[in-house]
Amino acid sequence: MTRSTKRARLLIGAALALTSAWAIAQDAPESLLPPGFDRPAARPQREPAAPPPAASSASSAARSSAPRIAAQPVIQAAPGDASASSAALPPTTRPLPSLKELEAMSPEDLDQLFGIKPRSDMPPAARRAVKQTGILDESEGGLPAWSLAGQSASLVRVALMGNKGQLVSRWGHILLRRALASRLDAPAGMDPADFVAMRAALLVRMGEGEAARALVQDVDAANYTPGLTQAALESYLATADITGACPMMAVQGGARKDPQWQALKAICSAFSGDESAALAQLDRQTYAGALPKIDMLLAQKYAGAAGKAKRAVTIDWSEVKDMTPFRYALALGTGVAPPDSLTKAAGVQYAFTAATAPMLGLKDRAVAADRAGQAGVLSSAAMVDLYSQIFDADDITGEWADRASKLRDAYVAQTPEARLAAIKAIWDGSSDPLQHYSRQVLTAYSAARLPAQSAFSADAAPLIAAMLAAGLDANALRWAGVVEQGSEGWALLALADPRGAVPVSSSALGTFLDDDRSSASRKSAFLVAGLAGLGRIQDSARQDLAGKLRIDLNGQTRWTRLIDRAAEVDNQALVCLLAGLGMQGQTWDKMTPRYLFHIVSALNRVGLTAEARMIAAEAVARA
Repeated sequence: MTRSTKRARLLIGAALALTSAWAIAQDAPESLLPPGFDRPAARPQREPAAPPPAASSASSAARSSAPRIAAQPVIQAAPGDASASSAALPPTTRPLPSLKELEAMSPEDLDQLFGIKPRSDMPPAARRAVKQTGILDESEGGLPAWSLAGQSASLVRVALMGNKGQLVSRWGHILLRRALASRLDAPAGMDPADFVAMRAALLVRMGEGEAARALVQDVDAANYTPGLTQAALESYLATADITGACPMMAVQGGARKDPQWQALKAICSAFSGDESAALAQLDRQTYAGALPKIDMLLAQKYAGAAGKAKRAVTIDWSEVKDMTPFRYALALGTGVAPPDSLTKAAGVQYAFTAATAPMLGLKDRAVAADRAGQAGVLSSAAMVDLYSQIFDADDITGEWADRASKLRDAYVAQTPEARLAAIKAIWDGSSDPLQHYSRQVLTAYSAARLPAQSAFSADAAPLIAAMLAAGLDANALRWAGVVEQGSEGWALLALADPRGAVPVSSSALGTFLDDDRSSASRKSAFLVAGLAGLGRIQDSARQDLAGKLRIDLNGQTRWTRLIDRAAEVDNQALVCLLAGLGMQGQTWDKMTPRYLFHIVSALNRVGLTAEARMIAAEAVARA
């Protein structure tokens, strides 16, 4: 007899006992307590006690005037006691389902049938207020908790929901992730749970599934709103953590009825021990066509891994035309990697998920890292660690093994010339500008180990760009005496120098403008915008250079007025959200010099100068 059959028969017996004995129970309830607890025997009469010693008249008067409270026994009412509320008892006329129907029911359906309401079993002392939600405290580098509390709820909502999640700037991505993960109070008039939901949803769109999952877990599941329930589900799917969503679904199980939700509930039931009932539910969904066939097969394969049921499930991708987060998460969770043709056409977010998915092979993660590194999802150290594992793996050959060997040479080759040659070989491995920059991120620390000498001056600019991709500005500034005035390396250092000690002369600027071969002199326009935003050129020089480049840095839009106002009131969090809103796009040709000027200027004014410098330098390097 299966566990679900035993449970169903037990529930039938309990229900029949309640309905058939109801009339008798009203007149003569049968106590479930030990004898003597529900009806204590009358106390025997005791002889009067001897009078106490004489007391003072004042104390005697106080005792005689005090109200007398009759002692009452503290006894819990027995089940079926007529003194108990009849509302807590099940109705007498409820039709009982058959044993077969009970076996097919989920635990939530059984709870609903017998009037058991799901609740959080978290003790009151462990429950958390929905206040200052986030995973990064101000003492840990997060933004001040009060930053958005007094801001317009509608403005914050637009800044969060209006951002599609893909930013042109790696450093802009890192800055926005930091702001979204900070411990923050919700704006006045906004539900704190919905505030968490919007932040988590944006993190998912950015490819930051792990940060989004940690953020939603900072709120007790009993406090979830529909929006936060959806954002939490998205975060678990973005990390392929299907069973991680089960505690949330145990509390919010009845919140939704859509097919995906029901399929996930069945999977959670399987992992809680009701595997037969879970597979039966999935079979009914499959028969009803609730979800595409591939989704139901993946769900059955996932649920079947929970117990001893050895159901053979064959996954065939030949008829699948597209990819969804639900489908991708189940595929990763079951170890059935979908074809590359599906994931490449689906969007870059799937590459971000794959780059950090521990269940994927090292080669697949390295392919995804070519996109995740340039976007800011992976750090330079994380990429080096990934390729170190590839170097140690004997079963990986081909270009990935060759790149891992070259990266090792970039660190330990005998001569600086050999190390530089290895670095350049890694850069030259792709003509895709996004992959090229990702491999500059990969080689940031090896570039920082090279000596700054004039023999390498021709490669100074890309070496400096690689170092700045990882924030190694102190290492990059060692090249200040090597680069020529007016060169691209000089321009990057003029922006990245934290002290502003690199001289910015009109002659050097003129040389840079004359030698600029980028499309529409975009590098020059970004250099002028960055220097102006950091306050490193005079207003008159800015206007003169802007006129030569035919760019307008002074023009105003609603967005520029908002970010300038946020900087005036010194609100770091709002500046970060608005900067992220203004940096949307896949490549730097989507960024305008005017927007770059306002972003760099606003960040600089609110004390985020390091981020402002890195964004400005990145703009010139990647234009």
